[in-house]
Amino acid sequence: MTDLSEAIRRRRSAARVTGPAPTDDDVLDLVAAAATGPDHGLMRPWRLISVRGAARSTLGRAAAADLPPEDEAGRDREAAKPLRAPLLLSIVFTPRENPKVPEWEQLAATSAMVHNLVLLLHVRGWGAMWRTGPASRSSAVGAVLGLAPGERSLGWLFVGTPDPVSIPAPRPAFDARDRLSQLTPQGAVTPLFPRAGTAT
Repeated sequence: MTDLSEAIRRRRSAARVTGPAPTDDDVLDLVAAAATGPDHGLMRPWRLISVRGAARSTLGRAAAADLPPEDEAGRDREAAKPLRAPLLLSIVFTPRENPKVPEWEQLAATSAMVHNLVLLLHVRGWGAMWRTGPASRSSAVGAVLGLAPGERSLGWLFVGTPDPVSIPAPRPAFDARDRLSQLTPQGAVTPLFPRAGTAT
């Protein structure tokens, strides 16, 4: 079993992927596991739409439709974007009214599921990158994806086999001390790891 801490540290967004991609059965298994993330009320306020093969061109044409007809080069670039990966998983946020679970919590649960899914893909040897951009806010794309009123596109996971030629740069070290504080019994919030020369 892969060490979780090691998997988290080694995971990187795969900007370039090739075929093959996970099968539909692979995706089903991965999503079932990813859905175990924190989710107040177990609402699972999301759904995923698989986009493969020629359907990627259909999605690209919808994204390009929002650009002016005279911008032919821009429309071509936009139409080609879904072809960068053999599998796109469209992330659809499906919030519902709930007196105990505000929309922000439902969005957090959706993000947790997607992050779990990206980690699981990484552990299984797949590459993935969560991409958004104007296409995720396009009404034409929303129509192609069949988004219902109140649903929102949160972009796509571009999934496939990591391109061996494209090696991500080492991740910069991150010092988390400045992001950690503590509440004292006196009601003050102070640094958990004070820097040298600072008052505690």
